[in-house]
Amino acid sequence: MEERSLRITGADTNFFNKITSTLTRMLIPTKIGINGMFIAMKRNAMLKAYEIYAKENDTNEEAEKKFETAYTAYLEALDKHIMDSIYKKVKNGVASEFEKNAMSKYYGVTSLKEKEYTEYKYRKQKYLIELDWDGICANAKEKVLQKYTSFYLYKMDALYKAILKNYSIKLADGTNIYDSTKEWVYTKIFYTLEEYVQNILALKIEKYPEEFKGIEAEYEKFQGFTVGKLDTRDIIEKNMILLGISRKLFTHSIPLIVAEHCYEKLLKDARTLLQDTKIANKRERAYSMLITLIEDFYTKLLSTKVYWEDLEEREKFKKIWDKYQEISALKETNFVEYVKRKEILFLKEDLKKIHNTKVDYSKLEKYYKRKLVDYGAIREIKNTFKSSGEYKGAIKEIINKVSA
Repeated sequence: MEERSLRITGADTNFFNKITSTLTRMLIPTKIGINGMFIAMKRNAMLKAYEIYAKENDTNEEAEKKFETAYTAYLEALDKHIMDSIYKKVKNGVASEFEKNAMSKYYGVTSLKEKEYTEYKYRKQKYLIELDWDGICANAKEKVLQKYTSFYLYKMDALYKAILKNYSIKLADGTNIYDSTKEWVYTKIFYTLEEYVQNILALKIEKYPEEFKGIEAEYEKFQGFTVGKLDTRDIIEKNMILLGISRKLFTHSIPLIVAEHCYEKLLKDARTLLQDTKIANKRERAYSMLITLIEDFYTKLLSTKVYWEDLEEREKFKKIWDKYQEISALKETNFVEYVKRKEILFLKEDLKKIHNTKVDYSKLEKYYKRKLVDYGAIREIKNTFKSSGEYKGAIKEIINKVSA
């Protein structure tokens, strides 16, 4: 199946080729019927093997082997349908828009084969199953749909996990997490998470609502970002929600160290957005989103981190976490004070992180300090110095106060 390759050519112009094209068009309906019957046979055999395999609770090696054999034959039948039917219809100019899009997606998947074979292997399976799923949802009887849904959720879950694990390996390879060559990997991770939540998690929540009660709130937040045009702030916030969901669904496929890299990437993007935003109300919205992201980073990731390579960093986090816990106790009794003190804590800590980094955050540092002055967390020192030495001393005093 994986050795086949397709190529659409231009229209033939000579007489004999015109006759061949006409005959091919006439034979297509018959070919589709034969392929459809063949796929249905392979699908039914695969579903029967899957039911036996599922009942054995994944422990029967013989049942697993039979299922994998039937599954491979089923995929080959789907691939043959594309080769023999959709491809010929596209070539002869009689394909529907759906078929044209299906063929285009097929080429997108097969183009990965040479350079990204692991991703190609999983994405091709995913593509073929999705193609059949669309047809079953549109045309199959309810009984067939119910049987297929169980297999569909099981297999798509496994494929998404495999794809995300492959991205995680790429991202964890090397120490420079902001290497420009890895920017595309971050994009793929968030795109794949979004695809999973929209297509698989949504179906799971519909079918098994009791199993996903703990994730419904985050899923509903995500749904708010599925309509309308999204700006940069919306995209960062949407990815923040997806990352939060991933900590519950993909703890092995996206290990903690990779999730930490993803959070740091979002924090970097959020800081840049806040620094570059000039319109006051948009800047405040970006600021609010950044504070939420910092809180998520501490509560959903760092608080669950068991192994720390840098013990000094672990001790620093413990102190921050103790302060956060103390502040959180005010949430029920004095919400305004809780918000104020929480923001002061996060602003001070983030100010330390961005100081003396490779990225120029000078405007953001100024913004943070203005917020801290407004909250009364640091004292404003007016620029009345006569020498550069006095000025540097004042700046040092401010940084020391922030660090206190």
